[in-house]
Amino acid sequence: MVYRKTSSSDNVDLKKFIEVQGLTNFPIGLGGCRTAGCFFDSCDYDLMVFDENSSDKQIIAFDDNLITVHHSSLSETNTKKLLQYDKLDILQDDSWNLKILLSTISEKRNSLFSDSAKNSLIESLFCCQKTKDAIQTDDVFAACWQKCASYYLADSLSSFNQSPSSPSHTLDSLRKFKKSSINNHISGILETIGIERATPTLLERMLKSTIGFSDLVEKNNHSQLIKQKYDYFLKNSMLSDCYFYLVYVNKENFIKIKDDLNKEQDLIHILKIAFDIESDPNLLQQHVETIQTSCNDILEIVSKT
Repeated sequence: MVYRKTSSSDNVDLKKFIEVQGLTNFPIGLGGCRTAGCFFDSCDYDLMVFDENSSDKQIIAFDDNLITVHHSSLSETNTKKLLQYDKLDILQDDSWNLKILLSTISEKRNSLFSDSAKNSLIESLFCCQKTKDAIQTDDVFAACWQKCASYYLADSLSSFNQSPSSPSHTLDSLRKFKKSSINNHISGILETIGIERATPTLLERMLKSTIGFSDLVEKNNHSQLIKQKYDYFLKNSMLSDCYFYLVYVNKENFIKIKDDLNKEQDLIHILKIAFDIESDPNLLQQHVETIQTSCNDILEIVSKT
C-alpha cells in the first residue's frame, strides 16, 4: 500500500481511519476542497473509496474530525462524479487502477468540465420550466424550483471556469471569476438567490430547517457537518457564504425527492424556512425569467465557440 500524507490531512490519521473502517482492500483517494487548497477548518475530509458500492455517502466522526466516505467505482461514467475524482490525492492503490483512472480523467478534463457545464444549464432550464408551471398551478413548491434553477446556473458557471462545485466555496469562487461574456451572468444568480437577506437570526432558523430536511432525506449524519460549517461561517461573519451554503445543501436534497413531491406536500412547511423562499409570485416570475434568459444567452455563446 502507498500512503502519501499531505498538509491537508495533517489533522487526522487517514491511514488509521481506513484500517478501523475495514477499507484496506480498496483503492482510496482524498478529494474535495482538502486537496484543492481552499478548505476551511470546518471542512470535512472527502474520501473516495473505490469499493464498487452504490451506497449513499457516509459521514463519520473520527478523531474530532468529520470524514465523508463516498462509495465510488473505477468504471464510473457520470461526468459530475468523474470531476469529483479529478486530482485526487491517492492514499492507497495497490493495483494502480486508480492512477490509470485519474490519468484518463486528466486527459479528458476540458471536455468533462464542458459537458458538466452544459448539463447544469439544461438542469437549470428544466427547473425554470418547473417554476413557471408551478406558478400557473399555484403549486406550493414553485419557489423551491426557482432556487434550484439559480443554483444549477451557479454550478454551470463553476464548470465553465473549471472550478469544482462546492457548497462551501462556490460563492467565493463566483466572486473571483474573471470578467467574460459568460461570467457576466453571475449577477443574475446573486440577484435571485436571496443572499442579501442573510442575517444571524434568519440563518439560525434556516439551519434548523436545513438539518431537519437533511435528516429526513439523507439519514447519514450530514446534519453534524452542516452545523459545523454553519458555526464556522457565523464565527467568521461570513453570512452570505453561510446562506449560499445552506440553500445549496437544500437544493441537493430537494432534487433527490423531486419525483415524489406530490406525496410530500407537508414538506413545504420546512422548506419555506430552509430555502428562505420568495412568497411574492411577481418577484418569483421575475427571478425565473432572469435565470432562464441567462441560460439561453450562455447556450448561444457556447454554440458559437
